[in-house]
Amino acid sequence: MKITEVRIKKIHGDTSIRAFASITIDNEFVVKDIKVVEGKNGLFVAMPSKKVGDKYVDISHPITTQSRSVLFDAVLNEYSQMA
Repeated sequence: MKITEVRIKKIHGDTSIRAFASITIDNEFVVKDIKVVEGKNGLFVAMPSKKVGDKYVDISHPITTQSRSVLFDAVLNEYSQMA
């Protein structure tokens, strides 16, 4: 899996969400509405989700540890370059 593009849209205001990201994988597949969130232990990436009952479930997500690391690192690196 190769992340070929990362787009970041920063969010300003009183919210823990710092940005929304879109990624393109292998110039063939796009995932939108990935969130960069400021948590208790720093920034983290949250995948697109929907509310089911009282909780939220991911709509899409990486399956392997390696693909999760590639995706999350690409999003956080692009976000940090915009800071």
